[in-house]
Amino acid sequence: MKVTAEKNEKVAKMIFASIYPLYLNRLEKNGRTKEELNQVLEWLTGFNEDKLQELIDDKVTFETFFQKANLHPNAHLIKGVVCGYRIEEIEDEFEVYKKCRQMEKLIDELARGRKMEKILRQEKK
Repeated sequence: MKVTAEKNEKVAKMIFASIYPLYLNRLEKNGRTKEELNQVLEWLTGFNEDKLQELIDDKVTFETFFQKANLHPNAHLIKGVVCGYRIEEIEDEFEVYKKCRQMEKLIDELARGRKMEKILRQEKK
């Protein structure tokens, strides 16, 4: 599937605080914890738990969320299909959408019981 400018804009304007509880709910149903969710988000964005809470309280959009993030240098290793979109094929012009899908891929893997050391990608030596 192809990402459109409209789809990118729609995701960019979504409020992170409205989606975070949905991520958490899904993970808890699968036996994972808030701490694990926050660990994955910290790896990807550089936000510790306090900063995440601040962004949630401020009701920032995904666009602002990712502008403030310090994306992990290995984020490019996040590949695969999420919601019908192959992450590595999403054009760079749709940056927010791509980052959002990368985050969802990590959360997906966590929900499915993948080991943390596999989720937090490392460059192959």
